[in-house]
Amino acid sequence: MALLETEELYVEYKSKKGITGNEETVRALNGISLDVRRGEILSIAGESGCGKSTLAKAIMKLVDVKSGEILFEGKNIADFKSKKELRDFYQKIQMVFQNPYSSLNPKMKIGQILSEPLVINTKYSKKEIERIVEEKISQVGLDKSVLNLYPHEFSGGQRQRIAIARALVLEPALIVADEPVSALDVSIQAQIINLIKHLKDNYNLTFLFISHDLSVIRHISDRIAIMYLGEVVELGLTEEIFQSPKHPYTAALLSSVPQVNKNNPIAQIRLQGELPSPQYLPLGCKFHTRCPYAMEKCKTQMPEEKFFSDFHTCKCFLYP
Repeated sequence: MALLETEELYVEYKSKKGITGNEETVRALNGISLDVRRGEILSIAGESGCGKSTLAKAIMKLVDVKSGEILFEGKNIADFKSKKELRDFYQKIQMVFQNPYSSLNPKMKIGQILSEPLVINTKYSKKEIERIVEEKISQVGLDKSVLNLYPHEFSGGQRQRIAIARALVLEPALIVADEPVSALDVSIQAQIINLIKHLKDNYNLTFLFISHDLSVIRHISDRIAIMYLGEVVELGLTEEIFQSPKHPYTAALLSSVPQVNKNNPIAQIRLQGELPSPQYLPLGCKFHTRCPYAMEKCKTQMPEEKFFSDFHTCKCFLYP
């Protein structure tokens, strides 16, 4: 059974255009349907502006949903409105943000930062809270002596470990990680990625991992969803996506990464033009304006989902 499901999820923003102040509609998510299964790392990949972070915010109830459903443990999160329901929800789902410095209160010591969720959401004694905080800071590879220090006294990688520890203190069922390593040096990225894999394997955690870095995604993921202009265009097991990409957009992304697949190299694919604005989405298949294989029907019709295995799906007219 899936821990989290989204069904035909649509999210729109209203923005003002230029000096006239005319309001425009930004269509950030356009019918997202996917599931996150217990104990896995599902990664979301795609160019900047494709809707990855909006998906994370919608799941966390940080932005309003125009239509569709988000089901967590089988319940529609739109129905969580009372303080108790929201508190229970946020105990079970936590988020790790991209910038580990701005997400930590600079005026609080690390021990206070990690204790705060427990003080607010539980009735644990002070001694029990201290035990949990020390346990979680140890799980992310830091000594308990750091609990008396402030965020500015740490490196970026250490701060991200602290942010992960804060996400762990309530023992959530799901952690949403939005570009958690993109602000870090490459060598530090590897440490945080290995930490996330260790936590997933040893504590049966579930992650929704968002990144634009395909080399990171390949190393960490069980399954991968490829997004383009607010839609999932391809979904599959990690090796299915990397060994046999079906959608031209997926193939183009993989071909842009040097030596991402040495055993089965992908020919370089040069996309036409720039990513269209979400204010003015193309008709038909949204990728047709940049696709080297676009046909006439791509300009007016939406491709249906095709299955290549039990786990591997793609939306493209190249496959009958």
